[in-house]
Parts: sequence; C-alpha cells; structure tokens
Amino acid sequence: MANSSFHYPSILHMEFTPVVDIAEYNETNSTAGERNLLGCFQIRIPQELFLTLGLISLVENILVILAIIRNRNLHSPMYYFICCLAVSDMLVSVSNVVETIVMLLTDHGLLDVHPGMLRHLDNVIDVMICSSVVSSLSFLCTIAADRYITIFYALRYHSIMTSQRAVIIIVLVWLASLISSILFIVHDTDHAVIVCLITFFFTTLVFNAVLYLHMFILAHVHSRRITAFHKSRRPSTSMKGAITLTILLGVFIICWGPFFLHLILTLACPTSPFCNCFFRNFNLFLILIICNSLIDPLIYAYRSQELRKTLQEMLMCSFCFSVVVFPWAVALFL
Repeated sequence: MANSSFHYPSILHMEFTPVVDIAEYNETNSTAGERNLLGCFQIRIPQELFLTLGLISLVENILVILAIIRNRNLHSPMYYFICCLAVSDMLVSVSNVVETIVMLLTDHGLLDVHPGMLRHLDNVIDVMICSSVVSSLSFLCTIAADRYITIFYALRYHSIMTSQRAVIIIVLVWLASLISSILFIVHDTDHAVIVCLITFFFTTLVFNAVLYLHMFILAHVHSRRITAFHKSRRPSTSMKGAITLTILLGVFIICWGPFFLHLILTLACPTSPFCNCFFRNFNLFLILIICNSLIDPLIYAYRSQELRKTLQEMLMCSFCFSVVVFPWAVALFL
C-alpha cells in the first residue's frame, strides 16, 4: 500500500498516473514538502509513520473485537456488525504493517525477497485492502438498515433481525467482499474495475444518506410528540446508535474520499498537470485511510458506555498483570 521502490500493477497504486515519475517520486522519505517542475507541492511521508499508525490501529481494533466477544451485553446484531467493521479496519492495519516491515527490511538490505514473491505479497495485500473497503461500505449500509428497523419497527425488531439472520448477512458480506476483491485484482488493468469501485462507493453513500435522512426526520417528529407527554428529551438508544453510525460514515467519507477522488481523476484526467499534482500526494491519501482505521475504535468507545467500560476493565487487567508478572520475569532472567 505504501509506496516503495518495488512497484507492481495494482488499482491501489499509481499505474494510472503516467505523468508521475514513480521512481523519482519514491526517491526520498522525508516528511518535508517540496515542489516539482510543475509547481506541485508534494508531501513526503516516512515509512516509519505508516508502521507506527498501523500498529496503533491494529491494537485498537483487536481490543474492540475482544471487548465485544467478552461482554455478553454486546452480543447483539448491531455490535456484531460493528465487530465486523473493526475486522475490516484491522485488514487495513495488518496489510499496512506487513508491507511496511517488508519494505523497511528490504530497503536496509536485511531481507532479500524474490520479485515473484513480492508480486504475490502485493496481490494479497491489495485483496485485503479491497476486501476492507467493500466490507466497510457494506457493513455501514447493514448497520444503517439495522438502525432503521430498530427505530421504525421497534416492536418487530427482534423477530426481523435475529442473531441467525445477522450471522447470515455477515457471511454473505464477507464472501461478496472477498470474491469481488479477487476479481478486482485479477482485472486490475481494466478501467471497468475502477468504475465499479467508484459506482459502489457512491451507491452506498446515497443508500445511507436516504436512510439516515428518513430516520432523523421521522425520529424528530416522534421525539416532539413524546416531549409533549414527557419532560425528558434524552435521545433513545436507537437514535444514539444512528448518530454513532452517522459519525462513522462521515469519518469514512473524509478518510476514503481523497482515495476515491484519486480513482475518479485517473479516469477523467490521467495526463492533466493539475491531476498530476493531486496524484503526487497519493501517500497522504493512504495515511488518511489508516487514520480511518485508527479513529473508528475511538468512536465506538466514546459513543458506547458499555463498550467503553469493557475496554477500561480489559486495560486495567492487562496493566495489573504486567505489574505483577514483569518483576518476576526480570528476576527469573537475572
């Protein structure tokens, strides 16, 4: 995902930007910005930053997954879907960490990998990234539909969204994400692949927008009616869930938007000097994608008191365990 001296065709890299001299683009790893002959401002991002953010994101998402598994109060369809979102984010983190470590070891002469093996690794990483974006968009739509049913079909919710149906939905989403990702990578030189990704991205955004708009309009009407009989104006649990997913969707658009804009421009103006300036900051878009995986767990913890409490208990137990075990381990080796 992060740029290196090894470049293989992939929709997640920059083969659709012919004006960019990729060898020159990857020549240094300084965070300082610079301007090329066209006057484009280019931000250099070190590989160490990719690795650091990837590791932090990986730990965060693992903690969220473990917290949901551990706390039975979180064993509901919505949290199953949130757990899957965390897995999707974890795919980004794992792929980023693995690729960055390989690149760092190779660049420092500590690892000698056959080019064919690097190509296979690149394809596996790209499948993971594609699976992540497709599954993330799918689960955001699934959670939106789940919140919609919770708000407007509250009495029938448990008969409509059963645990068995939630599991079936999860399996179908992951299968569809994996199959589509493999097809995307196999046909990565076809512009139709990019068109499909862009179309899927905007289709899911429209679906979510329509659903959330309907939810918030009717929920506002319902809350005004309830307020006429009760003084409490605290939002219901269902609305809190809808607000949480709205925040998640907004963060997703902000973090993944530049990447999809990159894909759009590769089709619209691959040789334009203006687009070339945009292409030169591709690594910055990758950092934003990793930041999405890093921010999502913080949103889960901030918006869910139950999840936050479980995470605090897990961290406290880990701290106590390290305090007790570490001195004994040091004494044993000494």
